[in-house]
Amino acid sequence: MINILVADDEKEIVELVELYLTQNDTQIYKAYDGKMAMEIIEKEDIHLAILDIMMPGLNGFQLVKEIRKTYNMPLIILSARDEFSDKIFGLNIGADDYMTKPFNPLELNARVDAQLRRFYDLGNASKETDREIQIGDLLVNLECYTVYKKNEQLQLTSTEYKILVFLLNNIGRVYTKKQIFEHVWEDYYYDDENAIRVHISNLRDKIEDNPKCPQYLITVRGLGYKIERGSECE
Repeated sequence: MINILVADDEKEIVELVELYLTQNDTQIYKAYDGKMAMEIIEKEDIHLAILDIMMPGLNGFQLVKEIRKTYNMPLIILSARDEFSDKIFGLNIGADDYMTKPFNPLELNARVDAQLRRFYDLGNASKETDREIQIGDLLVNLECYTVYKKNEQLQLTSTEYKILVFLLNNIGRVYTKKQIFEHVWEDYYYDDENAIRVHISNLRDKIEDNPKCPQYLITVRGLGYKIERGSECE
């Protein structure tokens, strides 16, 4: 059973999303403000959350920050706020995807399926090889979807986790933004370099001692990105 939380102060939106997402193996939890949403997350085993921004109590941005303190589920922001700055801010604080209203329910359904598949199937596929990946002081547990640096757990979003595991499974190989996008998002690249750059920057901030002089997540100018085994900072 897949448990999905839909949080929006417009009940009509919640009911519409529920109509399109409800399947035989899906349970929809509904919240109409940020506080109610957080209470559900703390009580239930939620696998993915769809969050509006303009909600009473905790707004969507505050809710994302609060969730990311403890939980690592995929988060999709669904909001009428369509400013580019809002989208970048949402991704920066921990959201995995951002859709604007009005929206196509079928597209939302597809994005939900994709996030669930990428986040949970990635771990299942990795179990067939190794349970852990370690380079330097970074340790990734592929069964628990956890990342540790110097024995301290890092709070990565699901997208950051997927990018890291993808590059770790191909240490030393350079991947373009297009290749990273098509692997992690499992979709055709549509020239959305900013979103990839934001996720890479956030990931680097978390895994590097000095993000301005990275040892692991290296930018190869004009080409893309790669993971090195703790290279010396130049």
